[in-house]
Amino acid sequence: MIAVISSRSLFVALTALLLLALWLSLALGPVSLPLLDTLEALLRLSGLSGEQVPGQAELIIGQIRLPRTLLGLSVGAVLALCGVAMQGLFRNPLADPGLVGVSSGAALGAALVIVGSTSLGWGLGPLWLQPYLLSLAAFAGGLGVTAVVYRLGRRDGQTSVAAMLLAGVALSALAGALIGLFTYLADDATLRSLTFWNMGSLNGASYARLWPLLLVGVGVAIWLPRRATALNALLLGESEARHLGFEVERLKRELVLCTALGVGAAVAAAGLIGFIGLVVPHLLRLLVGPDHRILLPASAMAGAALLLLADLLARLLLAPAELPIGIITALLGAPFFLYLLVKGRH
Repeated sequence: MIAVISSRSLFVALTALLLLALWLSLALGPVSLPLLDTLEALLRLSGLSGEQVPGQAELIIGQIRLPRTLLGLSVGAVLALCGVAMQGLFRNPLADPGLVGVSSGAALGAALVIVGSTSLGWGLGPLWLQPYLLSLAAFAGGLGVTAVVYRLGRRDGQTSVAAMLLAGVALSALAGALIGLFTYLADDATLRSLTFWNMGSLNGASYARLWPLLLVGVGVAIWLPRRATALNALLLGESEARHLGFEVERLKRELVLCTALGVGAAVAAAGLIGFIGLVVPHLLRLLVGPDHRILLPASAMAGAALLLLADLLARLLLAPAELPIGIITALLGAPFFLYLLVKGRH
């Protein structure tokens, strides 16, 4: 694939887009703040300003918008990076992190906690664990399903990508059926909570929800670019990558584990948010080509910016009400793929 624009121009444009998205995310909302007030509030929060008494801008940004913005930035970057990893593993530009079952597994874990702790009256752990139970269950569900998919894809010491794909589809369908069962058993109030979580949202973001995702996200952002050359070799085929000296089986195992950790942490923090891991890597591959040394950092920046802008639309379109962010990303992503389909037919 021939690059449409240079990597330098791309990173300049993505940096400008990301800075704009960060500013808009911090400044706009039910109470809009001017640019200078936003910058002054950030300086005071960082301790670089002499004033000690917090004003309205500092309270709004420090307690509400800054954790939400950081959460959106982290979720978008992680989902986009994991999307690149899955497209490289399956050697298919239309691959998605959900192919290995991590999203459906996380949704099943969350449904178990939401419905079990309310409608079914199950005792799900000690009181001190209750605030973190939903995130832990979603994270564990994603990892568990991915582990089963990987185990089913192993045979005679080799990992079959096709077998993993089929196992992922089957287990995703099974998880969907179980989620449907929990939905049927839920009462009206629980059903609303479950439905809203399944559509994804950054509402209620806090530093307590943010730090586990930051730890996982930093690890993913450091590890995946170090495997960029191996991913480039894998595009040529597994046999060719082995001949070039890469440990293909180890690479597959690491990519699946990295995706499970990253997407599991993102879903646990923000619910199910579709299309970021699919649209962003695919679009950037069309712009700059398949070189993962460029594709990985560019996708992280674009994914973070896109999710922040989608969250901004979710907050503003029906203000003071808030749309689930998954609706916004689907409305953006589905027309894009319809356009690609029409363009490909011509």
